[in-house]
Amino acid sequence: MTFDDVVGQEHITSTLKRQVQTGRLSHAYLFSGTRGTGKTTCARILARAVNCEHPVDGNPCNQCAACRGILDESILDVVELDAASHNGVDDVRALRDEAVFSPASVKKRVYIIDEAHSLASSSMAFNALLKILEEPPEHVMFILCTTAPQKILPTIVSRCQRHSFTRIERSAIAARLSYVAGQEGMDLTAEAADLLAQMADGGMRDALSLLDQCAASEHIDEAAVLSAMGLAGSRRTAELLEAVAAGDVQRALTQFTQLWRDGKEPAGILDELAGLMRDVLILQVAPKGGEGLLSGLYDGKTLRRFAAKLSGAQLMDGMNTIRAADTGGADPRRAAEMCLVALCLPETGDTLAGLKNRVARLEAALKNGLPAAPAAMPAEEAPTPPRPAEPEPASAPAEDMPPWYTDEDAPPADAVASRAEIERLYAPEPESAAPEAAAMPAPEPESAPVPQPVSAGAVPAGDDGVWKAMLQGLQGKLDMGAYAMLMTPTQASGSLTGDTMTVVFGTPIAKMMLGTPANMGLMQQQLKTITGRDIAVVFADRPAGDAVKPDLAKLDALSRFGNIKFE
Repeated sequence: MTFDDVVGQEHITSTLKRQVQTGRLSHAYLFSGTRGTGKTTCARILARAVNCEHPVDGNPCNQCAACRGILDESILDVVELDAASHNGVDDVRALRDEAVFSPASVKKRVYIIDEAHSLASSSMAFNALLKILEEPPEHVMFILCTTAPQKILPTIVSRCQRHSFTRIERSAIAARLSYVAGQEGMDLTAEAADLLAQMADGGMRDALSLLDQCAASEHIDEAAVLSAMGLAGSRRTAELLEAVAAGDVQRALTQFTQLWRDGKEPAGILDELAGLMRDVLILQVAPKGGEGLLSGLYDGKTLRRFAAKLSGAQLMDGMNTIRAADTGGADPRRAAEMCLVALCLPETGDTLAGLKNRVARLEAALKNGLPAAPAAMPAEEAPTPPRPAEPEPASAPAEDMPPWYTDEDAPPADAVASRAEIERLYAPEPESAAPEAAAMPAPEPESAPVPQPVSAGAVPAGDDGVWKAMLQGLQGKLDMGAYAMLMTPTQASGSLTGDTMTVVFGTPIAKMMLGTPANMGLMQQQLKTITGRDIAVVFADRPAGDAVKPDLAKLDALSRFGNIKFE
């Protein structure tokens, strides 16, 4: 009824009261802010205050004829227009034509335009309103209320005195609810009032609507509020997140089914779960300064327990998964159940969130000292590779061919190279190393060969055998792609000269993938194992024009197949 009754907007009500007292009023006001914060209420109070015959400290007395006539809508000089349904240019033109007439019963003709941003649907409507705002009569006042001030033309905003309504603090809403409940004879506990204030999200109108929804209960406590709103409550929500954190799908679905049978809405359950995740995330990123940002529904011990179990990436992905759940569709229960399954088993999907979760679990395992993958088998326990079968002649039986091979696929008899010939062509070159560097005798089947370091004097300068031995030792230590490129002579080659191994790269991509400090360290370590001394590794680019010559004999043998051609 007065400015003093408006809660949480003292920065606006004090200004308006002062203007009414001094008579320094604007001809147009713009009240903007989120829903349910008092914009239209302040507009109605201001309309009565400027026309009140006996104002009290800037507030309307609500007793004079003008105030009573405005309250019972018998005075037609105060017009409240809903722009959402009257947003045509003809409506604004009619308003403009009426505004030029002097008021009949009060001092000022006041036009309250609610949802003023709806006029943006017609630019002509805004332009028609702009004219009278530029040159308004002294007896006219416009009050525009909107939740989307960005949609109003800047030319309109510049001609209005703008007041921004903020979200109301939760403590102020809880105190107002307790006062209203006392006036209405409701038994409302302080905990229930705080819960209703938290659910109102800064809007007093929403808080009063929620209180009215709970008025059927004789004693309104937290349980009554949760039952009326169809929510799970902090304790049961924490139990649900406990199952999600443990990846226990069965327990999570069982708890959800119990909540659903108790009448809880699937969308409300997931929303509470997302709210708990949000509080845990805020506690992680702002452990000291974020207390004021928490919802207050969960105690610090519960939040710290979940903060130790879940990473920030898991919490963010979980909230995104809940947000993507289609609980507003035809089957909200099924959508909520699938959402819980995705939260418990994020690695089952091929989404980005699932990949990030798998990486987070690997990082957590490594941080806790657990192996991220099965360790490699020690050299002394490695099984001896099977001995290759004897080469078959070209006229091998049909059963030795692949299952897709038929007689129609066979090339002419004189164009087929035997398996023995191909194996001979691709057999490794015999190494001409010193006696100390010769291959060790074949071990017994039950024991794997143990590599022995080669003495410094046994490796002649520029010998290619050290390079091949290093390649064999790096198998399994380098990335598969990098190792394949290192084994390709056209991409990388190396030679030992004294105590320096020069690695020449044939292409820029090979240099980018292989020429890293980490790979250099692996090569130096392997060279020391082979030679028994410190070998420096130097990276170099292949000189222009120095291309690797192809093996003509091998190309000729492969060209004998009908489906292979070399140029």
